Amino acid sequence: MEDAPLMLEWMHDDFVVHDLATNFSEKNIEDCNNFIQYAISQTSDISKCKDIHMAVVDDNDEYMGTVSLKNINRQRKDAEFAITVRRSAMGRGYSKYAMSEVIEIGFKAPELGLTNIYWCVDKKNLRARRFYDKQNYKTMEANDNMMENYKKIGGGTELIWYSVQRQP
Repeated sequence: MEDAPLMLEWMHDDFVVHDLATNFSEKNIEDCNNFIQYAISQTSDISKCKDIHMAVVDDNDEYMGTVSLKNINRQRKDAEFAITVRRSAMGRGYSKYAMSEVIEIGFKAPELGLTNIYWCVDKKNLRARRFYDKQNYKTMEANDNMMENYKKIGGGTELIWYSVQRQP
């Protein structure tokens, strides 16, 4: 719960959230606390969780952001990746490290059994696109399952999709 104020910090930082689909400026400290409680409840049993949300922290355990695997589908063996970090964490390697770690968890945890992790970025979010391209993540065409959660924001026509598959 001590991470909630720093979580709210990035939510109210237009530099961080400008090109994100959710209107984070409407969020308050209670929303952050509720999200943290939900994240804790979901990870209590990884074999049944629908979402995994983890804090990204520095060496002093200061909250830098959140990394997630969402919409985990064990039948399709896929999940959606998400990450956001505070402005002070940008360009310092936290995103690269957290992304690598959560993808490894998704692929190596037998309770998840994932073979594909995907995510999307608004075409206007050049900062995120440069980051993913620099890390050599490949773009892909979205399928109907992936698009389901994006119909409410215009059908996803302004989104670029990325994915990574588990290596045999």
